[in-house]
Amino acid sequence: MSDAPTYLDVTQTAGRDFMMRGITGPVVMLNLLRFRPEANYSATPDLAPDQPISGREAFLRYVKHTLPFLHASGGSVEYLGDGGAWLIGPASERWDAVMLIRQASVEAFIAWNSDAAYLAGIGHRTAALEDSRLLPTTALTFGKD
Repeated sequence: MSDAPTYLDVTQTAGRDFMMRGITGPVVMLNLLRFRPEANYSATPDLAPDQPISGREAFLRYVKHTLPFLHASGGSVEYLGDGGAWLIGPASERWDAVMLIRQASVEAFIAWNSDAAYLAGIGHRTAALEDSRLLPTTALTFGKD
């Protein structure tokens, strides 16, 4: 087991900095995900399945729970795929999956992530993940010069 820090939740500082960026228009969230070998539902035993499942399986339960709320907020999953070892990057680092989530705006993203019904199933994500990264991105525009 590594002593490296893990990142599963937004910190207050990171959330404030995200809001202070003043992003207007669509935002695409790049998610890098590392799954636990076995999902850990100790924080949300009411969501735990009858038999142990993998972190990947728990994450897919999270996605299934999340999609109606994401779509209702105007968002979409643009891509969800398997990861692996870097082609360019540290050999010691791996990400099991990559996901791109598109939202119409930062405000839509915040509203979706604050919905109580959505939050009722977020324990599947917590149970699934060993580590993660979330990078808000905006599209670059290229001039005709």
